[in-house]
Amino acid sequence: MFGLRGSPSAGAGRKEILSRSSVMGVRGLQGFVGSTCPHICTVVNFKELAEHHRSKYPGCTPTIVVDAMCCLRYWYTPESWICGGQWREYFSALRDFVKTFTAVGIKLIFFFDGMVEQDKRDEWVKRRLKNNREISRIFHYIKSHKEQPGRNMFFIPSGLAVFTRFALKTLGQETLCSLQEADYEVASYGLQHNCLGILGEDTDYLIYDTCPYFSISELCLESLDTVMLCREKLCESLGLRVADLPLLACLLGNDIIPEGMFESFRYKCLSSYTSVKENFDKKGNIILAVSDHISKVLHLYQGERKLEELLPLGPNKALFYKGMASYLLPGQKSPWFFQKPKGVITLDKQVISMSSDPESREEVPTCSDPESKQEVHMCSDPEPRQEVPMCSDPEPRQEVPMCTGPESRQEVPMCTGPESRQEVPMCSDPEPRQEVPMCTDSEPRQEVPRQEVPMCTGPQSGQEVLIWTDPESRQEILCTGHESKQEVPICTDPISKQEDSMCTHPEINQKLPVATDFEFKLEALMCTNPEIKQEDPTNVGPEIKQQVTMVSDTEILKIARTHHVQAESYLVYNIMSSGEIECSNTLEDELDQALPSQAFIYRPIRQRVYSLLLEDCQDVASTCPAVKEWFVYPGNPLRHPDLVRPLQMTVPGGTPSLKILWLNQEPEMQVRRLDTLLACFNLSSSREELQAVESPFQALCCLLIYLFVQVDTLCLEDLHAFIAQALCLQGKSTSQLVNLQPDYINPRAVQLGSLLVRGLTTLVLVNSACGFPWKMSDFMPWNIFDGKLFHQKYLQSEKGYAVEVLLEQNRSRLTKFHNLKAVVCKACMKENRRITGRAHWGSHHAGRWGRQGSGYHRTGSGYSRSSQGQPWRDQGPGSRQYEHDQWRRY
Repeated sequence: MFGLRGSPSAGAGRKEILSRSSVMGVRGLQGFVGSTCPHICTVVNFKELAEHHRSKYPGCTPTIVVDAMCCLRYWYTPESWICGGQWREYFSALRDFVKTFTAVGIKLIFFFDGMVEQDKRDEWVKRRLKNNREISRIFHYIKSHKEQPGRNMFFIPSGLAVFTRFALKTLGQETLCSLQEADYEVASYGLQHNCLGILGEDTDYLIYDTCPYFSISELCLESLDTVMLCREKLCESLGLRVADLPLLACLLGNDIIPEGMFESFRYKCLSSYTSVKENFDKKGNIILAVSDHISKVLHLYQGERKLEELLPLGPNKALFYKGMASYLLPGQKSPWFFQKPKGVITLDKQVISMSSDPESREEVPTCSDPESKQEVHMCSDPEPRQEVPMCSDPEPRQEVPMCTGPESRQEVPMCTGPESRQEVPMCSDPEPRQEVPMCTDSEPRQEVPRQEVPMCTGPQSGQEVLIWTDPESRQEILCTGHESKQEVPICTDPISKQEDSMCTHPEINQKLPVATDFEFKLEALMCTNPEIKQEDPTNVGPEIKQQVTMVSDTEILKIARTHHVQAESYLVYNIMSSGEIECSNTLEDELDQALPSQAFIYRPIRQRVYSLLLEDCQDVASTCPAVKEWFVYPGNPLRHPDLVRPLQMTVPGGTPSLKILWLNQEPEMQVRRLDTLLACFNLSSSREELQAVESPFQALCCLLIYLFVQVDTLCLEDLHAFIAQALCLQGKSTSQLVNLQPDYINPRAVQLGSLLVRGLTTLVLVNSACGFPWKMSDFMPWNIFDGKLFHQKYLQSEKGYAVEVLLEQNRSRLTKFHNLKAVVCKACMKENRRITGRAHWGSHHAGRWGRQGSGYHRTGSGYSRSSQGQPWRDQGPGSRQYEHDQWRRY
């Protein structure tokens, strides 16, 4: 790959980024492109591309859709990463990134992963366990050298993805959170909104038939040069068509198909491959061999024999089809599914469907409204020859019954444009559905020969678009013609009632079918490819059924979904919809016997949030269903999620309903919201003290009180360091923080820094669930925490430095320091927790937190100071009854 980032120190970091990102997407493809087929990579300039885009599409703003999860390592430029994060430096880097693109007239749309799909859970677990091993090496290095490891061991600070969302929103950027893995929604958005391209680092974007793909790791921000990876050139090198790439990806292995599933098949291809390149590595030759088999063997039987007759699918057939389907964007169809769809109708001997024909050379842009200039490409070919606009007519004048479903004889009317009599059929569900009129221009139709692979053509050549509409949600969906339909709910804001979808811009009245989740996409595929459902209904069928959510109140669920999609909340919608959440790795020392994992420290808070969010799903025994937690902590093999029961909480005046918390706009409701938030932390008794604290330290004090009540091994020196760094941070510039250098790195301080940041993400969850009683900015880390600054204060406090030294001899800070310390200590005393200095500890003091070896036992119960009567052990079984508690109180 080309080196473009510019700075000398960026070379190692870029290689590290590439090595880590190469595990994302198709196995071995990143290295193959970089070493074997470098001509696939072309250096381009975003400023020049934007100018060309504006000249080609006047009035249309050049837009780049950004896969933010791929960009985190690129964006995190601060030298220090071990101490908990240099958040002000990071925020400044994000601001510079946005400014650079804005200056050349390019709009950025950021997508974040909103949840982990079940098909990709195994891959998620595999990466988390690998990260655990890397973290162990990091702590071993710290203890040996007392310094931060080199960039080759770089590990992103905890909470970086969560807080990046809010940083970008603070910078005025459109930031969206996906309802599935973000790469599919990124590719869909880029295709349907005629985007300039996709910016990321995932070889899956070479497989999707979407807009151009640009590398974030090769971006030189100063010049806006980067590398474009061309899927058409990749196909040319491999002797394939674009429609063959999903098949190649699945045979090589990706995030859905395990790499080992077709290992023997790949080696058989390699053994029969006659053009092995001696100067290529083994993986490169395997990719060439598999591609050769597809082009020379499988192509011979395409449309005549099913894939399971040509490939060793065995019991993995359903998973293989899911892997193939995961690359089909709305309106696209794979020619590798054998049986022609029953729903295809013919008119004047033409095959009519919405598909991607690899032989087609037409590009079909569509726009949703005559007044809207947004062009949406439904089916694009790498070598477009003709552009045919297709618009919806707001005033259809004529309806002619034409289209029928495969299992129904119900007629579906067509409409014609005001100046045309060309008919465009629509397809509806066998049951009566809302009709979606479409119109075309008046160009005569072209004769298209019948093909085994249905072509996607423009209106000028007789394209007929099959759509059905859900009458309740108004969601337009690909024509299915089956009795089983999945209805995809549309999230609407309770005030604006504006439709919101992850695959469409919320400000555009999109009139094209949009897949909002993987199950819907599968249904669209199976409706146009019925053999999938017919051949293996037991394996594939359940995937297309309507999702069963934990919460039945659709109004509340829609509000939660809106906040989720707009990246305004954290984990709330996941809990309410699927009852399953995850938390990635944290810099925690598995050998530290005194400090517990953040997953257990903050679990009681999450349990109370579960009780609040799942209030309407209690059974007759007044018990809520357990929530599945995939939280990474030392000793957890992640073979199964922890099943965590909600924990009832006591709110003064009673626990308000979600409708009251989220919808009631009366001024006094802010008091109820704050009461509920404090109850989640079990700090209702400290409400008066906390209210006296000024912003932004109110949220910090709440978090510190909770931490010191929960963990006896936190001492007075720790409290001094936490408060001192927050106060000193307010008066420091970004450049001052950059130049700050701690004397050495302490492993305990590293873990404490990550522990506090995970607490801030927990505050985001609680604040979201309670209706936002506090401003999110109050606990954004760039306002109250800096890793190096905390590390410096920790080392000073540990050595016994006076408070005046910690506060850098600033008298105004001294008063605030004592006030904040008094609030925390007084609140802890109410819970019989006296915070003492380390000098008062016995030689063997380990607090009540300790680890019983490195056993793999877990529990779904919460943990608290048992002497205070908090329900740590009396909640019934946790994840599984046969498991024992890993934690014990000394």
